[in-house]
Amino acid sequence: MPTLEELRARFRSDCFATQALGAEIREAEPGCALCAVRLRPEHMNANHTPMGGAIFTLADFAFAVAANGFAENVTVSQHVSMTFLSPARGGELLARARCLKAGRTTCLYEVEVRDELGAYVAHGTVNGFTLAPRAGE
Repeated sequence: MPTLEELRARFRSDCFATQALGAEIREAEPGCALCAVRLRPEHMNANHTPMGGAIFTLADFAFAVAANGFAENVTVSQHVSMTFLSPARGGELLARARCLKAGRTTCLYEVEVRDELGAYVAHGTVNGFTLAPRAGE
């Protein structure tokens, strides 16, 4: 089973989430992950709150880590539903993804996005589709 540092190294190749957004993996275990991002001015919209795309990207990244971090196969997002609940007031967003059901070819995950002050910013569900073993394995 990979260590947290090995997972961080592997998911650094998810350049949009890790480099453009600045997402980092805080915790991970099979079927569950906690990812975070420190908010910067480029994440904000005209209302001075985090842009929906930044919130969505963090949630999708948390799903990717939870679904793929310990798996032999590749799972991709097939359908995502995101409900934005309240504006973030803090300086950091935290997304926790957890598996609700995993089958042979499909799965269902729940993702909660909160700020570090506890505001419930967004709630998402992700239907994933399992493809094949990762390349090179």
